[in-house]
Amino acid sequence: MAESDIEQKMNRILSRFSGGKEELIPILQAMQEEFRYLPEEGMLKVTRFLKLSQSAVYGVGTFYAQFKFTPSGKRVVRVCRGTACHVRGGARVLDEIERRLGIRTGETTQDKEYTLETVACIGACALAPTMTIDGATYGQMSTSKVAEVFGEPGKAC
Repeated sequence: MAESDIEQKMNRILSRFSGGKEELIPILQAMQEEFRYLPEEGMLKVTRFLKLSQSAVYGVGTFYAQFKFTPSGKRVVRVCRGTACHVRGGARVLDEIERRLGIRTGETTQDKEYTLETVACIGACALAPTMTIDGATYGQMSTSKVAEVFGEPGKAC
């Protein structure tokens, strides 16, 4: 993304705020939603807008798991690693997703379509093992169900 595009989008985001220090997290959330990560140019603009040090702004950005400093894919796949999912084969499901997408946990496909993450618990233990794609929950997953969701290896749908 061009620096001028980031600047325009940041100007639009910051226009919704008054510049109070208490707005830091909502501004970072708006940035994350717009860009799918927190671009460096945007972070520097936030430091100037809120009159905060870079370390203060980056400190908040790195503290919360919701914020990313590298672009995420268009679709975010989250695989549960909770106890119920683990006992019911969650590791095999994760391995199959990694194989089909050609990435490991924490990575994004080259075409920027998918980012793969793991979470401690999705909160759907009765459906274990589970995963979500953009918030939609897929339960009672198996390697064959992964095939249904993602299709042929390297041709995720």
